[in-house]
Amino acid sequence: MDEQTGKKPAEFSFGSAAGRSGETKGRTEDVPRGIVMMVIATVLFAGASAASKWLVAGYPVGEVLFLRSLSSLLACAVVMLPATGLSVFATVRPRDHLLRGLSQSISQLALLLAFSLMPLAGAVAINFSSPLFAALVSIVWLKERAGWVRGIALVVGFLGVLIVTDPGANSLTLGALFALINAVMYGSVTVAVRGMTRTESANTLVIWQLTLLAFFHSFLLLFGWRWPSALDGALLFGTGFVNAVGQWFWTRALHLAPAAAVTPFYYLMLVWALAIGFVVWGDVPTVSLLVGSVIVVATGSFLFLREARLQRRLA
Repeated sequence: MDEQTGKKPAEFSFGSAAGRSGETKGRTEDVPRGIVMMVIATVLFAGASAASKWLVAGYPVGEVLFLRSLSSLLACAVVMLPATGLSVFATVRPRDHLLRGLSQSISQLALLLAFSLMPLAGAVAINFSSPLFAALVSIVWLKERAGWVRGIALVVGFLGVLIVTDPGANSLTLGALFALINAVMYGSVTVAVRGMTRTESANTLVIWQLTLLAFFHSFLLLFGWRWPSALDGALLFGTGFVNAVGQWFWTRALHLAPAAAVTPFYYLMLVWALAIGFVVWGDVPTVSLLVGSVIVVATGSFLFLREARLQRRLA
């Protein structure tokens, strides 16, 4: 996908699931710089998630989601539209964009509900299981071959999710269920985007995504609105802006270095979430959270690196 973007100087790649390949031919690689970019992205993502959790404690979830989506759209449009114009909206797959936007809107709603009901690190850890669900959806939906190695990794990864949620201790809370819904839907969206990149540019995927998120989340305002103070208003808009900047750093990391070299550092977001949760809310990580998180991160990394290696062999 980035190869296609690289052939169009008018495009501005602003980060999306579609921009992850970073395998542009003829590109000068800078792995150390790419790693730094990815680490910065994880700090920004963790900060935006923590701010969202803080905000949903005092404001309706729909309000937080809508203002975050709107500010992300505005930040993206200000940078992208002067270079691309409205042609960036041109697409041959409006139905797919619509379904993807609806799915991602529900996914983000589930994640914020999880933030409001459980510790930040727990929700982030469960969210990291989305690659497992993406692999499962690929097997069921795209009829991809599972293989025994992939199958074992999926089983182990899902065991890690069970350990994080700790259902045997009567702690499979509503928050954990919402986090699982987010992981399942995000994994499904990832698979959908994988197919859409054959015809859609990275910029088109991003602008449609953010536009539809703002549109769908606007309906949530019907369930409540509270006028924010000046500081909270800045924070409400700031979460979307910070998230958009984080997406830019994430995409730059994948442009500067092979995905296999920088993607494992994405899991540092869990470290920042643990630290923020402890400092801000006094959340002390449980043994099940730590053990389960290690399993989920390890299997997710393994699946990603294995798939990347297989793709290189087929290239």
